[in-house]
Amino acid sequence: MDVSTYLQRINYDGLLEPTAETLRSLHVAHMRAVPFENLDIPLGRPLVLEEKALFDKIVNRRRGGFCYELNGLFSWLLQRLGFEVTLLSASVLKENGQFGAPYDHLVLWVQTIDSLTAARTNWLVDVGFGNSFQYPLRLDDSAEQVQPSGTYRLVPYDAENMLMQRQEDSHWQDKFIFARSRCQLSDFTTMCHYHQTSTASMFTQQRLCTRATPEGRITLSNNRLLVTIGDSRQEQEIVGQAEYEATLLQYFQIEL
Repeated sequence: MDVSTYLQRINYDGLLEPTAETLRSLHVAHMRAVPFENLDIPLGRPLVLEEKALFDKIVNRRRGGFCYELNGLFSWLLQRLGFEVTLLSASVLKENGQFGAPYDHLVLWVQTIDSLTAARTNWLVDVGFGNSFQYPLRLDDSAEQVQPSGTYRLVPYDAENMLMQRQEDSHWQDKFIFARSRCQLSDFTTMCHYHQTSTASMFTQQRLCTRATPEGRITLSNNRLLVTIGDSRQEQEIVGQAEYEATLLQYFQIEL
């Protein structure tokens, strides 16, 4: 991996020591620079879960991706910088109220080291879940964790799994469950293929491209552009393929 080119891709020029501060800064930089998107799927372009292919797509060609791609490549960067990283299988809550199959989602368990005390801290890292936490979540802490994008918490789900929740109005909304069992990127190949081909997958049902901004979020969902700045939300209809491609270029610097 060309680490310097990756860091340029996410507009990052900060510290590189494997500390909590570095992890936090890299995480938010990635969320704001690299969109969560599935644009290759409607075009019938296969997604390859291989590190060099992911680097070429996301860094060299300045594209985004979905969880397997974004977290898969981000884990490689973190490892190169000296972080201890473990890939974890997660299952996302579906519209029917049930959690998906194992390997439905990919998240990262990252350990950081305090430079003064050598104490280790465990973090949940996820740059591949769209509108979600912009900073890593403390993995061994069930308390509320407040961020600009919302309030989150990690609580036990059963004997093996933890549950990630986001506070919405006056209640906690379940998002996904995950277990601390070490996985390899190749373990996600079957579910990656499923999400590219199954009519039951949300990724075959719509074109989506979204990224965080310092003020909020920009999302292009099918032919609707949504720009959120604080509590303000602007929505615009995109008409025709030419305007769609121009919008992708303007807001996400993506050329298909």
